[in-house]
Amino acid sequence: MSRVPVAVIAGILGFLLYIGAVVALADLVLPGHWTLHVLYFTLAGVAWVWPASRLMYWAARK
Repeated sequence: MSRVPVAVIAGILGFLLYIGAVVALADLVLPGHWTLHVLYFTLAGVAWVWPASRLMYWAARK
């Protein structure tokens, strides 16, 4: 079996779980100052890139 379909399924499921975790944790950040919001959502918006790139490299490897 090719790695690409496995990576696609793992990527989609992982991303959905990541979104759920970020939204659930955002409830803890909402009462805070607006700068905390900016920092949290900036980090949350960028943090998924590293695992996604590792998954793509793994899928493309022969």
